Formats: sequence, structure tokens, C-alpha cells
Amino acid sequence: MDLTLDLPIDPLLNFLRVLDYLGVAVFAVTGAIVASRKNMDLIAFLFFATMTGIGGGTLRDLLLGVPVFWTKSEGYLLVCLCVSVLMWFGAHVVEGWGKPLRWADAVGLAAYCVMGSAKALSVSDMPVVAVLMGVLTATFGGVLRDVVVGDPSAIVKPELYISAAVIGSTVFVVLTVVGLALWPAALLGAAAAFVLRAGAIARGWTLPGYRPPASRK
Repeated sequence: MDLTLDLPIDPLLNFLRVLDYLGVAVFAVTGAIVASRKNMDLIAFLFFATMTGIGGGTLRDLLLGVPVFWTKSEGYLLVCLCVSVLMWFGAHVVEGWGKPLRWADAVGLAAYCVMGSAKALSVSDMPVVAVLMGVLTATFGGVLRDVVVGDPSAIVKPELYISAAVIGSTVFVVLTVVGLALWPAALLGAAAAFVLRAGAIARGWTLPGYRPPASRK
């Protein structure tokens, strides 16, 4: 089945654009929060917001061999700029909401795991590749942010992070392949990812870790 023919072009493009802007904006907020916690200047705010906002989508497009999304529209960079300025004046307000970095990251992960998979399906008819692209889109920007600033990345912590992106991407791709309309499939996929990530943040949900055979007795 050629998914590039099954998905209606105009609704698909509008859907991708909405999720792209949402994902960029939310991840840009997480980058700016990190900059605020390190007492950085406005240029550093812009750097971290932009790197985090477009990092995952950039890797996705390079791997798919398509034009990198932000080189075709300045709107994405302007979103990062606006987020940087707003956070420069209001990061202390956001910090007062409680775990803002983790919750914003959860929203971005939910949006971008679906976004990455949808874009991959628009390019090829390989569902497994689409799931992987969703996971990379949702997690790479945050990982890059943490590595550059020197903070422990969420992927090395026991709580659900990549697993949430895998489930969200898989739900969306499977529902799309079986013929569910685009928006319901996207909402269900994003909801699955967000619920799992929210459970990890609020309840400490984890998957069982590896234990050597001797310690299992």
C-alpha cells in the first residue's frame, strides 16, 4: 500500500504544519527554560530555544532526504525568536507552575512523535521507518539540549521517555495504516505518548530495568 497516495494532500500538509509549529514552539520553551536556569543572556536563550525547537525535525529531514523544514519557511525561526524573548521576560513565571521543563517536554514529545511519523509516511510507505522517524523527531532536540548544557538527559533516566515516543508513534502509524482518518489517529497517538510521559512525571512510571541473571534469583 502506498501511503503517499492514501493520505489526502491538502489536509496532510495543514496537519504537518500545525504540528510542526506546535512542536517547535513547545520544545523552544524547554530550551529557554534551561537557559534561564543557567542565568544565560538573551542570545543564549535564542540559541538553546532554536537548537531544541528544530533539532529533532532537522535530523528527521536529513535522514529522509527531504529539504530541511525550516529552510523553506522563516516562520519556524521566528517562533523560536518569539519564544526566546517571551521567556527572557517570563521564565520566572513559567518556573512557578511546577516542573515546567518536564511538562513542556511531554507536550512537545507527544506532538512531535506524531509529526515525525506523519512526515515519514508522506515520503515513503514504510511504517517501521515512520515509527523510528517519529521517535527521533520527538527526542533528539531534548537530548541535544541536555548534552550541550551538561545536564543528565532523560534517556538515561529509568522513567518512561523514549518508550512514550515509541508508543505514540506506533499508535499513530498503525491506526493510519488500517485506514483511520488522519486527525483521530494523530490525536490518539499524541494522547498515548502524553499519558505515558505524564505518568512518568507524576507517578514515576518505569519499565523494568536489566538485571544480571544472578540477581534475578
